[in-house]
Amino acid sequence: MSRDPNHSDHDPVQPGDEDLASAFMRESEVIEEAEEGGKKIRRKGVYLLPNLFTTSALFSGFFAMVAAIDGDFTTASIAIFIAMVLDGLDGRVARLTNTQSDFGAEYDSLSDMLSFGVAPGLVAFIWILQDIGKTGWVVAFLYVACAALRLARFNVQIGSVDKKWFIGLPSPSAAALVAASVWTFHSFDADAFGFKLLMLFVVGAAGVLMVSNIRYYSFKDVDLKGPVPFVFLLAIVLGFVVISIEPSVMLLLLFGTYVASGPVMAVMRKLKRTPAAG
Repeated sequence: MSRDPNHSDHDPVQPGDEDLASAFMRESEVIEEAEEGGKKIRRKGVYLLPNLFTTSALFSGFFAMVAAIDGDFTTASIAIFIAMVLDGLDGRVARLTNTQSDFGAEYDSLSDMLSFGVAPGLVAFIWILQDIGKTGWVVAFLYVACAALRLARFNVQIGSVDKKWFIGLPSPSAAALVAASVWTFHSFDADAFGFKLLMLFVVGAAGVLMVSNIRYYSFKDVDLKGPVPFVFLLAIVLGFVVISIEPSVMLLLLFGTYVASGPVMAVMRKLKRTPAAG
């Protein structure tokens, strides 16, 4: 068979000559504008490490829903807490490794919507809220919708609010309250009508607090790099010991206290500003 003398093994590959895999890689590549050294550049690809944590959080949230559908509500609740831990790590890893990106921020927000919006609402509904009928799924939907609104508002307020405070209850804390309630009450076989009403209140209140203007302490001004007194480390160790005794109850008390701190502090600030009568 004769060889074309005009053909070279080093000729550039034409678009029509690309194999399917190469064409897919080229057309699906993520390209975003970034600023480096005061100049705007076009960057291809995504950072693996922080997005790996985000993907793991997303998987945990989805696994929580699958576990709830299978009737394993303890595992479902634990999966939401695992998603919460992973969500707290992805941003910190991105900052420590200088791998922040707009893609990562959007991906993290979508992951949060599933893990801290859809998953807790669905887990609570499948466990007990469905027994209340239409009111149950309406309240579950209210929680999911409020989580979406909370995340959207948070995204547009970045850089314009004091980092020391969250405006509204953070969605991971709302999810933790719902998950801890399901975990605790399910462990004690609490299926009386009173507990159904209590869960209805917990899920609905968590949703409303997310879209409220109540301020919550963000802990972002805590210096984790500086030295601290030895007693602080001892207190952390004791905290882990106490939580390990009865994890579901201790986590419910912990996040219940944080959720209640916002309204309590808001009332105290209002009373402080109100002049004394007489």
